[in-house]
Amino acid sequence: MIPVANRLNTVKEYYFSIKLREVRNLIQEGKPIINLGIGSPDLEPPTEVLKALSNANIHGYQNYQGIPELRQAIAKFYKTHYDVKLKPENEILPLMGSKEGILHISMAYLNIGDEVLVPNPGYPTYTSVTNLVQAKPVFYDLTEAKDWQPDFEALEKRDLSKVKIMWVNYPHMPTGSNASDGLFERLIAFAKKHKILIINDNPYSFVLNENPKSILSVKGAKDVAIELNSLSKTFNMAGWRVGMVVGSKKYLDNILKVKSNMDSGMYYGIQKGAIAALNLSNKWFDQINNIYKKRRKIIWDICDKIYCTYDINSTGLFVWAKIPKGKTSNEICDELLYNYDVFITPGNIFGSNGENYIRFSLCITEDKIQEVLTRVSKNN
Repeated sequence: MIPVANRLNTVKEYYFSIKLREVRNLIQEGKPIINLGIGSPDLEPPTEVLKALSNANIHGYQNYQGIPELRQAIAKFYKTHYDVKLKPENEILPLMGSKEGILHISMAYLNIGDEVLVPNPGYPTYTSVTNLVQAKPVFYDLTEAKDWQPDFEALEKRDLSKVKIMWVNYPHMPTGSNASDGLFERLIAFAKKHKILIINDNPYSFVLNENPKSILSVKGAKDVAIELNSLSKTFNMAGWRVGMVVGSKKYLDNILKVKSNMDSGMYYGIQKGAIAALNLSNKWFDQINNIYKKRRKIIWDICDKIYCTYDINSTGLFVWAKIPKGKTSNEICDELLYNYDVFITPGNIFGSNGENYIRFSLCITEDKIQEVLTRVSKNN
């Protein structure tokens, strides 16, 4: 047996990779499992996007920085929706999904032993990628009491001398909390004071959110911040793998050094589809959010039935619910899976501060969510 790299000792197989095998086995046994755990949009991409893809007829290697028209469309999108001006030629780098960017950024900026501020709770990939590049994740607390925003007073009391980058994610996943007024300003000031690169992971801006924000809208943000974004959630294009990292040329040039050695450019047809998506009017957002509002309302009813509480002002593709005292997140999730054939996500997979919470996805049809409500209502 060839020994594996030491870096694999610091990571485990992704939770959903493991749990979905169990769910598939239950389905094969005949269990009528309804999956409310995964944030993969079930809705179709826009018609304009599918048409643009079908009309594409170029199949060769593409530029590592994407075709100029795509970068121009991203620049226009950022100006229209975030009031952020980006130079298409060197402040935009298309990615094969923003998850790819987490690794590329980490490889470009982290050395062995560097420290990384990671939100707790937060997207597990921030931690696993930090470990894979042999840097050290340093968790900072997000709590319901502070509306899932960083506690800057607590951060200032830490030894930050080895911290190289800080991951933030607003609108926040898994909690759905949005950036409060002034949060991005405080983050930029904090980053400048301590010479830290801030990365805002921003794929949920337009899902059930009437006030999309970019950290780059803050004056001076490009000095110390970059932003990841994605078409996966906003335009139902998760499997297409289209994202981008935006910010100052000085940062993107270094990320490109990594990326250009790891892929051969995004398929031309997908880039044309992305352009079509980015040029859609607000009517598209209204259309999908009307669907998600109806789904969310039923999930709120499910939460009521199982005595969970939730924030009606949260945004994004999920409902983050606090469970009643006396049980753990895993116990609630297992009870729903084995007694009601419903798969949801325990909050503790996102960090220790996620314990006592569970997460429901909105990425399933209204009739299926209604069926879940019917199931849990029978015994409650």
